[in-house]
Amino acid sequence: MIEKMIQNRVSRAVKILMMVLIASALFGFVVMSLWNWLMPALFGWRSISFWQALGLLLLTKLLFGGLRGGWSHGRHWRRGMRERWERMTPEQREKMRERLQACCGPFPASAETKTEKS
Repeated sequence: MIEKMIQNRVSRAVKILMMVLIASALFGFVVMSLWNWLMPALFGWRSISFWQALGLLLLTKLLFGGLRGGWSHGRHWRRGMRERWERMTPEQREKMRERLQACCGPFPASAETKTEKS
């Protein structure tokens, strides 16, 4: 029974590894193809190899995605901000809007803002 469990885990690990390798190869090929099609024609840059495309994918993941595993960690931040916003009084919300506009520039009013000012 234990041997069967170990065999299932090894089989699952091999399947996951194969899927990761295939996905990496596919994404690397897509990045390489798009780069070699667009960048030399638009900017006069050199073409890149498959391995450079994989390196570029890894670099962008590290710089923009972090090492947290997954691309959807922004949802948790948004949910927390929404809850915080809902707990604020109208005066606190207006003060927050003013601070955001001071650092980020003007932004369109939401439906909630329009109804509050009416």
